[in-house]
Amino acid sequence: MCGICGIIGTGGHNDWAESRVRWMMNNLAHRGPDDEGILKKPGAILGMRRLSIIDLEGGQQPVYNENGDVGVVFNGEIYNFPQLRAELEGRHRFRTRSDTEVVVHAYEEWGTHFLERLRGMFAFALWDGRAVGTEPDSAGRVLLARDRLGIKPLYYAYADGKLFFASEVRALLASEAVTRRLAAEAVEAYLLFGSVVEPMTLVKGIFSLPPGHSFTVACDTPLLPSPAPYWDVAALKYKAVQDRDAPRDMASAARATRALLEDAVRSHLLADVPLGLFLSSGLDSTAIAALAARERSGLRTFTVVFPEEEFSEARLARETASRLGCEHCEFVLSAEQMQAHLLDSVGALDQASMDGVNTFFVSWAARQVGLKVALSGLGGDEIFGGYPTFRTTPRVARVAALVKRMPAPVRNAMSKILLATGDSGLLPVHSDATRKLAAIWANPELLHPYFYTRMLFTPQQTERLLLPGTLSAGCSGDRVSPVVSWRSWIEQVAAQAEGLSGDSAVSWLELRTYMVDTLLRDTDAMSMHHSLEVRVPLLDHPLVEFVAGLPDGVKVRSGVSKALLAEALGDLLPREIVSQPKRTFTFPWQRWLHGPLGQEVGTRLSGLSPSLAGMLDAKTVQSIWGSFLAGHTGWARPWSLFVLNEWVRRHVDAAAPLAEPARAPADAIAS
Repeated sequence: MCGICGIIGTGGHNDWAESRVRWMMNNLAHRGPDDEGILKKPGAILGMRRLSIIDLEGGQQPVYNENGDVGVVFNGEIYNFPQLRAELEGRHRFRTRSDTEVVVHAYEEWGTHFLERLRGMFAFALWDGRAVGTEPDSAGRVLLARDRLGIKPLYYAYADGKLFFASEVRALLASEAVTRRLAAEAVEAYLLFGSVVEPMTLVKGIFSLPPGHSFTVACDTPLLPSPAPYWDVAALKYKAVQDRDAPRDMASAARATRALLEDAVRSHLLADVPLGLFLSSGLDSTAIAALAARERSGLRTFTVVFPEEEFSEARLARETASRLGCEHCEFVLSAEQMQAHLLDSVGALDQASMDGVNTFFVSWAARQVGLKVALSGLGGDEIFGGYPTFRTTPRVARVAALVKRMPAPVRNAMSKILLATGDSGLLPVHSDATRKLAAIWANPELLHPYFYTRMLFTPQQTERLLLPGTLSAGCSGDRVSPVVSWRSWIEQVAAQAEGLSGDSAVSWLELRTYMVDTLLRDTDAMSMHHSLEVRVPLLDHPLVEFVAGLPDGVKVRSGVSKALLAEALGDLLPREIVSQPKRTFTFPWQRWLHGPLGQEVGTRLSGLSPSLAGMLDAKTVQSIWGSFLAGHTGWARPWSLFVLNEWVRRHVDAAAPLAEPARAPADAIAS
């Protein structure tokens, strides 16, 4: 696991470019404290920081081919590298035991099609200095690529005829390639969904390379890139549905799923350093733990627990760890400890997000006992249908279809009635849901029904939060770019989902939005802040393609959450965990924000950072905090505004120095 960065199109400014790259590398030191490397070629300088996981002594980067005319800086893990290496060894000479070296030889062998052969999580920059066409003195080109699911991030900016890239937005800010300005459209997306939607970032001029995409740029004359997909929704259409061996019932689907799960976990355990896993009381992490314990004894497991017993998952996680023979560690987190490390945890986010703080603390715990790698159960809800969205999206779609047939005056009147009801607090328990329903009545064609189920603030609330003219002013003067906006991205994702049916359609929507925009981005930032690599076996793409491609009839059972997963591993899982209702792991925010922690949040919300003060209406922000205190809205809305405000204050309105190592909460670990 590493952090990568670079500048392509350096021209004759190599000294200047190298100093900028080295400064970005310094800002990525937390991602790779063990080593660093730099690739310097005509027109391109690529840098990296390394967290040594595989081939500790011989895996230094950059890694080159035999002739030294293809080199790579790489972030991630290739889980099928032993198989690829065996296939390539007859035609290529390997110097290391690392998975990174497979990348350069696979590229030599298969060109850009080698991306389709990689199985893992990755983001990399590959320099190809071989003669291009009839120009033997060509400066070469650089291929940038990101894994299919977007487990590893990669950001870029185009400025002054040069392409800058890095593993983190904050590293690109350190390069001084772009001005620290908020992207108004990205702020809008954040308000709607609690995180920034691909491929945008909060910083104007910095973009994310979408998951499953790549692009190539020339080193001498790099142009504004047009990322292209090498993996898309077609991969989810199970190729064997017409075959006689395709699963025809849940039992046969479960057997095939079991084999894929076992293979995924086994491959994700490959490491030359200590390894553990995050364990909650949920089905997903328990499944990973049960399979991992069969492959490796003495695993360490970690759980965040709270003094508030109703939020704690301690008992079930502890019993599961004991049953599996794991060495268990509980991270006890109180409201006071959370408050003491409030700004540290928010500052660790690479982009503002309403989620992710839990990973900050459990990652710290894992590193304190010497782990470099931890497995996580992320992906289970998206793949096996565990979220309420799998049930509510069809219902919202039916409501939207009905509303579309109504005359506009009726729709508008009904929306106003519902909105007034939600804002009045007459239905405090359901007021947020009422506002979402009002948004559907106002404009049923604005967004795909799924996005209303994931909405944080409604379009009407967002409009009130944004100062008049913010969006139009934010777009003025922008260069016309082939990079799609967040609205174009979700429209594309929704159109792709139309080609799937039932749960598979919702699964695609989850994977391409909430999973990549919130869960994976936050997990990467918070874990790498502590120099910890987090692996997600349930997002192994062969497993994803197989399960998402199955018809609902062989993977869904009425009244049973994640039925296919439970069926596949039923003999390994505690009955209490399989039969318990779906519970979402969350901090006791509702209670904490009514105490001293909430007083600090409220005080900080009363003063908006300079950049946000020019975009958000301060009175509306305060009204949302007041609405929470009165019990008329949930904690997520004021919390999301607090995180946005503090992130902007730290990373946009002030050129922050390198982050200090996080201080340990006193007496936080109890074995």
